[in-house]
Amino acid sequence: MTPFRWTPEHVAAIGRAPVPSAPLITAAPRVIEGVDLWDHWPVLEEKGDLAEIAGGLLVVALSAPVLPDPDARHAMARLRLLHRRGETWRDLGPLLPDGFSPGSREWAGSAVVDRERRRLTLYFTAAGARGEAAVTFDQRLFETSAALDVAGDAVRLGDWTRPAEIVRPDGVTYETDMAGGGAVGTIKAFRDPYHLRQNGNDVVLFAASRAGAASAFNGLVGAAVRCGQGWSLLPPLVDATGVNNELERPHGVRHAGLTYLFWSTQAKVFAPGLDAPTGLYGLVAEGLDGPWRPLNGHGLVFANPAAAPAQAYSWQVLPDLSVWGFADMVGLAHPPRNSAEARAHFAGTPAPVLRLRLDGDRAVLA
Repeated sequence: MTPFRWTPEHVAAIGRAPVPSAPLITAAPRVIEGVDLWDHWPVLEEKGDLAEIAGGLLVVALSAPVLPDPDARHAMARLRLLHRRGETWRDLGPLLPDGFSPGSREWAGSAVVDRERRRLTLYFTAAGARGEAAVTFDQRLFETSAALDVAGDAVRLGDWTRPAEIVRPDGVTYETDMAGGGAVGTIKAFRDPYHLRQNGNDVVLFAASRAGAASAFNGLVGAAVRCGQGWSLLPPLVDATGVNNELERPHGVRHAGLTYLFWSTQAKVFAPGLDAPTGLYGLVAEGLDGPWRPLNGHGLVFANPAAAPAQAYSWQVLPDLSVWGFADMVGLAHPPRNSAEARAHFAGTPAPVLRLRLDGDRAVLA
């Protein structure tokens, strides 16, 4: 596998054409009073299709109590389980027991159920270390599973297996130091494990950073494959060194015989001199081993509208080509000037669902 090099030339091409934009969000009702929700994803079947459970979808989301500064949520994020039936959401509480995670908080991942709908497997990021006195940025990828019991619309998960670490960064291709200076937009990545099955193999994609890079903007889309009872690192699928610091929540979708790879990134984490919007980006190939081609010639699928450039984030394209994301800074045309302004505009809830149309190397909002 040879990584796709996302280059400054690709990014420059974005500005030479009209930027496709998502509709302006005018309403994003809160799902749980007193709780902020952001990155969220439905439980899928092992082969990637949506898994209908109890007449709807089980959804895992990052959650935190509503805080005066919404940025503080990242330091206390917990995974939460919800059940979505149509437009109705039901809160099923924390997904994992207190003190279960190896980290001080839980960040994004993915979840699948087996063919019989009897067992749920979770892939997640443990951030920091359990019991740490000060928040750190260590990131580790874990796998755990639990028995799934469904009776009518009642959903119950049994005891979780002990979390098993999937892979660790090697310090050769994948960066091991996650701090990156600690400021927003500089933190490095080894997070967001997304499970998919390709050619009979279990593969996990994840956001990562290039080790030994000359540029501080060294984002990667990494990969690992299950080998027997363990996992092995693969070469990255995407290398954005010199272009972008964070290729977040990477995931893949098979459509019309092609493999589509998507990720989210923000305007503020592009390298100096590169002007590109917060949006959903992607590539296409015949399979995970490439060769990859940038969608729409440059990689941008769609951006937030200019009137609200941070209105939504962390998008996931699902097998039916619907696109889920969360409502972020709604109705704000500029970065928040202080935590009070951020709190007033941070929606902390699922965004209205979008839909894509894919045709070979082209991707547009339907």
